[in-house]
Amino acid sequence: MMRAHPAASRVLVAALLVGALGGCSTIKGWFGGKKADEKPTEPAELIDITPTVSVAKLWSANAGKGEGRLGLQQTPVVDGGRVYAAAVEGGVRAFDLQTGKQVWQYKSDLRFSGGPGAGQGLVVVGTLDGQVVALDATTGAEKWQAKVPNEVVAAPAVGPENVFVRSNDGRVTAFSNATGERRWFWTNELPSLTVRGNAPVLVGPGVLFVGSDDGTLTALSANDGREMWTQAVGTPEGRSELERMADVDGAPVLEGTTVYATSFKKETVAIEGPSGRPLWTRDNGGAGGLAVTSGAVLVSDPAGTVWALDKYSGGALWSNTTLARRSLTAPTVHGDYAVVGDYDGYLHWMKTDNGEVVARARVGGKAVRGKPVVADGILLVQDVEGGLTAFGFK
Repeated sequence: MMRAHPAASRVLVAALLVGALGGCSTIKGWFGGKKADEKPTEPAELIDITPTVSVAKLWSANAGKGEGRLGLQQTPVVDGGRVYAAAVEGGVRAFDLQTGKQVWQYKSDLRFSGGPGAGQGLVVVGTLDGQVVALDATTGAEKWQAKVPNEVVAAPAVGPENVFVRSNDGRVTAFSNATGERRWFWTNELPSLTVRGNAPVLVGPGVLFVGSDDGTLTALSANDGREMWTQAVGTPEGRSELERMADVDGAPVLEGTTVYATSFKKETVAIEGPSGRPLWTRDNGGAGGLAVTSGAVLVSDPAGTVWALDKYSGGALWSNTTLARRSLTAPTVHGDYAVVGDYDGYLHWMKTDNGEVVARARVGGKAVRGKPVVADGILLVQDVEGGLTAFGFK
């Protein structure tokens, strides 16, 4: 439908550079700054807490060799009582959600990136070389392969009829669930400097929501890729390319007819899904994504502050600054708590009504970059070394 964008190669080096900083405490010395003996940009030390909720590790497993410093934000996906996880080396694996027992492994030399998408009896994952592989969710047998022009660092989305793959050149491609035949593609021009990462495509009833590196959210027809509307989430303002970075790299959330999205420019918006009309905008947020409760939108910003915004007005309900500069993941909701991971492998449970940290656990000291996943009351995280860990409440 539209021509492919040729700029992926020119953004790759810059994007890798920015993404590699995700687990670092400072870029002091590159752009100037404080004296060497001053430490205002180091991660905040953890404050002792008195746990008021008991969290237990249920099981742990190995998903293969992880992303390391590639900045892929690998996360598992849960469907039908199984956990599916991919690794840069080691293929794709399926585990039982309750026990962590491995059900099957798809062995491959392909460098799987991002994370799998699952649904309609399929598990679909992309690679750093632009391969797309669809597996049978029950057995792990390969059903088809396809190709896109650039690396895939976001989990594919599986709809009722098509698989939707977001590649790193700004393109969304639709493939037939049954055969892998390409149905259509849509592409969006990239800015010259972007954050490492892409937002997964969000599938709604007959529509797709696509967050882009230019700070916009676009609604596409799921049937043919026709553009329905585009709305700004982050405004790319500033004199330098670095200042203008406004990527929407976290998955939007659809609740009812309202879409919520957040951007690297620290702006969070609520948009009426059918029309694209903005409902509210708030200058708190980050590229990593968000979570929604019955009354709040939860976001973590680049400084390490976790915010709760009123779901209906965008007004700030509370903020927690105790995890400053700890390279937080996007929040997820686990029971009555918001959970974020950090650069040192810690998970932090906060009360959703006031932001108080009430529990903490660690996943072996390896950084967690991907947003935690919750299914059937079980919270799952995949660390940068490929470790998969499940937590629950005692």
